[in-house]
Amino acid sequence: GIAMGTQYGMKNQTAINEFILLGFSYGLQVQTLLYLVFLVTYMVTITENAIIIFVVKRNHRLQKPMYYFLGNLSFLEIWYVSVTLPRLLFGFWSQSMTISFSSCMTQLYFFISLMCTECVLLAVMAYDRYLAVCHPLRYPAIMTHKLCFQLSILSWAGGFSISLVKVSFISRLTFCGPQVINHFFCDISPVLNLSCTDMSLAETVDFALALVILLVPLLIIVFSYCCILSDILCMPSVQGRRKAFSTCTSHVTVVIIFFSATLFMYARPRRIRPFNLNKIVSVFYAVFTPALNPLIYCLRNKEVKEILRKIISTSCSA
Repeated sequence: GIAMGTQYGMKNQTAINEFILLGFSYGLQVQTLLYLVFLVTYMVTITENAIIIFVVKRNHRLQKPMYYFLGNLSFLEIWYVSVTLPRLLFGFWSQSMTISFSSCMTQLYFFISLMCTECVLLAVMAYDRYLAVCHPLRYPAIMTHKLCFQLSILSWAGGFSISLVKVSFISRLTFCGPQVINHFFCDISPVLNLSCTDMSLAETVDFALALVILLVPLLIIVFSYCCILSDILCMPSVQGRRKAFSTCTSHVTVVIIFFSATLFMYARPRRIRPFNLNKIVSVFYAVFTPALNPLIYCLRNKEVKEILRKIISTSCSA
């Protein structure tokens, strides 16, 4: 085998079929603390999102398009954290952070697919809010069960298709030593940096598709909220304005958090990225954001809060 120092210091020109994920290379105490933080975050994320799916499914008051899409988002978040965190936790526990080329490409594919799907889904949710606020009388006739289903399928199919194109170009590259990925999962930029063949085409395709999947949904969201804001400001009653604002604030918060992190990571040229900053931003959007989203939606939503209170009080008195 080649020593780690050699892996860091020189390029081994034979193609490699496995990588070493650096993860978080700190002392044992810090590693233990990080393991506990990530484990608790993972369990909390799964629990929160599962509760939202359960509550939306079981309660007839929440059989509305907004909650249907929220259920979709919660289902997505469960898989989103499950793509990266279990392997990271296993790496902390076993001290083995090697990942085969095929596993790396699979992880990359599903992570990017779910991220792209979330972009489209957030745009769909903005369109739903636009119809609810700007066209309240026509809203039930337009946003039917059939359209909700079609829009959710569009989100998932669009996300997974775009990711397939991105990853197919990346997987065709040849990777040489050093085989160390300075990250805690297989992400586009750290993987591309290990290629020893011309990666300009893969980079161009990835960058162009990143702009499409980020900017098109973002433009839909911005346009929807410009129309919403315009309508809200024209409302005569303060109570009406407040009610309209309250139905949108949680979604706007999630959009700002998600798009600010993803635009920072994926919509700028590859080579100017400081890797340790990469890891910090990645932890924020890949680990903590899926745990925050259910809290943002529940804390700012009276209907969900009331139903959760009823469920808790019923289960406590039973």
